[in-house]
Amino acid sequence: MADKLLLQILNLKKTYGPKVIFDEANVSITEKVKIGVIGRNGAGKSTLFKMIMDLEQPDWGEVIKTSDLRLGYIPQVDPYDPSETIMGFLTRYTGREEWECAKVASQFQLKGDMLTNPISNLSGGFQMRVKLTSTLLFEPNLLLLDEPTNYLDLSTLILLENFLQTFKGGFLCITHDREFIKKTCTATMEVEDGQIVLHPEPLEEYLEFKAEQKALATSVNKNIEKKQKQLQTFVDRFGAKASMAKSAQSKAKAIIRMDSKKIAINNPLATVRMWIPPVVARGGTALDLVKLDIGYPGKSIATNISITTEKGRKVAILGDNGQGKSTLLKTIAGKLDVLGGTMKWANSAKIGFYAQHVNLALNPEDTVEQYLKSKKADGLSDDTVLRVMSCFLFKKNDAFKEISVLSGGEKARLCLAGLFLSNVDVLLLDEPTNHLDFETVEAMGQALGDFNGTVMVVSHDRTFVNLLANEIWEVRDGSVKVIQGSYEDYVWNKEQEVANEQSTPASSGYSVNPSDSKPAKTLDKEQRVKLYNLKKDLDKVNRKMATLSAKVETNPSGSVSASQLLETEAKWLEISKAVEELEG
Repeated sequence: MADKLLLQILNLKKTYGPKVIFDEANVSITEKVKIGVIGRNGAGKSTLFKMIMDLEQPDWGEVIKTSDLRLGYIPQVDPYDPSETIMGFLTRYTGREEWECAKVASQFQLKGDMLTNPISNLSGGFQMRVKLTSTLLFEPNLLLLDEPTNYLDLSTLILLENFLQTFKGGFLCITHDREFIKKTCTATMEVEDGQIVLHPEPLEEYLEFKAEQKALATSVNKNIEKKQKQLQTFVDRFGAKASMAKSAQSKAKAIIRMDSKKIAINNPLATVRMWIPPVVARGGTALDLVKLDIGYPGKSIATNISITTEKGRKVAILGDNGQGKSTLLKTIAGKLDVLGGTMKWANSAKIGFYAQHVNLALNPEDTVEQYLKSKKADGLSDDTVLRVMSCFLFKKNDAFKEISVLSGGEKARLCLAGLFLSNVDVLLLDEPTNHLDFETVEAMGQALGDFNGTVMVVSHDRTFVNLLANEIWEVRDGSVKVIQGSYEDYVWNKEQEVANEQSTPASSGYSVNPSDSKPAKTLDKEQRVKLYNLKKDLDKVNRKMATLSAKVETNPSGSVSASQLLETEAKWLEISKAVEELEG
């Protein structure tokens, strides 16, 4: 039986002044499809969401919602009063009973006494958990998630991934976190050049398909251009001769007709190449912290920090939201006073700092070029300015744009470009990947990894951190420690932590509907880890089955064999049985 149609976009047109966002775009969304929405900044992804939610109207066309649709979305504006308790907000906002709210909240580790605490006491990551809980209490079958990973700590990110992997409904998710898309989405939607393209495969397969299509189109177009050139040579040679004029005219018309046979190549998600002007490489100690205390007057955040790091190291400062990562970075950047102990940079250190909201300090009347030239270090050429500018996706004609007309994302990119042009040998970066598409994030991660200066970064983007970090500091429970092992090891350990928390029975502090409850089977730590890994494997097999089924549906005589499907289904049954045995 075919999946139910939930949402249909028909002949959608939308413009902002001279800028065309959608031009007769069409797409249909069925139930249970988990879609990663990609596209350049400004392509229209968030505008599409706003029209689906009736927050904006199309200039033309229709957004059709079927009677089967139960739409859920996480509001951008906080729907609660910060002084409300979690439980008070959930019951007021959703109209559901306390036991129902507690049951859903417990999926996100919102339990016990925490439910009676004011929301204002929570970190940004936990506030996101509250908003997600409130959305799910309306029992949606299609979620709209607009940049849900921004500002989330790793623990909340893993919880959200685990939830979306097992969510029985479908969703559309706009995110620039490539790892998040890979782990949660089974289909890909690209918003590009006024159109919406829905592809039934995950992101990596879609990008491969798109690259193949581009290569094919390029080859076809080259062959056509070669033939056109040959015909043009004939026209140029014989067009003036009366005896050959008719033939030359015929070939001239053929050249024009051949243009229609060329395959249009849309602006692809192009390969971004990032480059940071090199600095003088030096050895020795970059930073020495001895019994350092950090925080604010009257409020200590972390104490007794003693760490030494060498020049050229790439340090990732990690930890859950609210633990003090940004406070540590601001302190070592000299933006906050030390509360105790000592902090010493190398005498030769030239420090550059990128703060999360640095774009607010920009002069709106400056042009892009004026700002970058004002940040350029002595000795760097104007060609270097243009090169760095292009790395951050600014074209030559963007150089004369005033900062006042730039989007928030463009301003963030401009500030990063200016920082890299300052030619400092220590880069301190607080959440630099927010507002960047994943190609730019990955290119910047590689460039920072290759940079011959020292880098310290606060970021929750796993792909970005994995590309550059060779040293990890974790801020946790009032202390800062150097973590041994790779970043991948750190993420794996954090996943096990979250799995153990989710598997550990904990009272919500509220009575649960007796008809919904049953005795839980007690698992030891080894069994919980095994169960977690089995569920991850099961999710991978589910995604593989969905991909194979989609291929069969779109091309029954294609490359997918019955044996592949049977083999995958057998694997699914094997893992499902193992999960069932553990869960009892």
